[in-house]
Amino acid sequence: MTFKKRGLASKLWLKYTDRPKYKQYKWEHKNYGQEEVNNYFVGNNRLNTQDKIIGLCKTVTTLNVVHSGNAGDVIYALPTIKKIYEVTGISINLYLKTGKPLVLSGYVAHPLGTVMLNEKMVNLLAPLINAQDYIAQCEIYNGQQIHVDLDFFRAKLFSLDNTNIARWCSYITGVTPQLWKSWLTVDADNSYANTIIVARSERYRNSFVDYSFLQKYDNLVFIGVEAEYEDMRKAIPDIKWVQVDDFLQLAKIIAGCKLFIGNQSFPFSIAEALKVPRILEIYYHTANVIPEGPNAHDFFFQDHFESLVKELSA
Repeated sequence: MTFKKRGLASKLWLKYTDRPKYKQYKWEHKNYGQEEVNNYFVGNNRLNTQDKIIGLCKTVTTLNVVHSGNAGDVIYALPTIKKIYEVTGISINLYLKTGKPLVLSGYVAHPLGTVMLNEKMVNLLAPLINAQDYIAQCEIYNGQQIHVDLDFFRAKLFSLDNTNIARWCSYITGVTPQLWKSWLTVDADNSYANTIIVARSERYRNSFVDYSFLQKYDNLVFIGVEAEYEDMRKAIPDIKWVQVDDFLQLAKIIAGCKLFIGNQSFPFSIAEALKVPRILEIYYHTANVIPEGPNAHDFFFQDHFESLVKELSA
């Protein structure tokens, strides 16, 4: 039977006159919406398998992809992009779309306010991304022809709250990234070789966790925005704050550190991409960051947190 959508008046009438039938209608409507999205995904000549992408790359000299997500989402898209480069062998241009609205949920505030990417953030990201050998160029999207739209993971095909962020772009391209391997390469800043780097954003905080025990450790450095740093000083008064010119410098610092500790924020995406010794504070309501590969650790509870730091800082 073909599903027929009801108007507002018809839905309200059904809701208050026949609750079982209204619930049935809602279930059918949800399935219909999912089917429509699925039809769009598999149709329209979308590049949704590795073979299709390889086939296109035999006819073009560069592959243009676009992304407009948060900075961390962009970093977690890179392993899929890297794998595409490896299986096709052609240059990849990554265009970042600015100004896309940000829905504020699951956290108190965001450094960019109400958008996911702006020009300033792209300027911070571009040096790091352009330093990767699988990227031909990374710059702001300005109407260029696009072959692969990486934003399609936001089409509500799957839950974004409990699936691994680093696999979102894999699901929509049909290309499986090797997440146990590093996907960022930088020259480590070895002046941080004995340093524990800490980063904790205002969003995605585990309310059971207290960082004050870190006061007994030497060489602690915080990276992040000033408001986050001032908040961390309440727990660790003597922690130092390092500011960076761009995210390539940030990645070099993280690459050179002894240990990285952070929550589900942008700096952790860099630590995960570099596969440095790292500890992740998991946000129990949105556990969509999953450390993989060597030196990966995560925790929910305080005792586990403290035992990991003791082990990895020895």
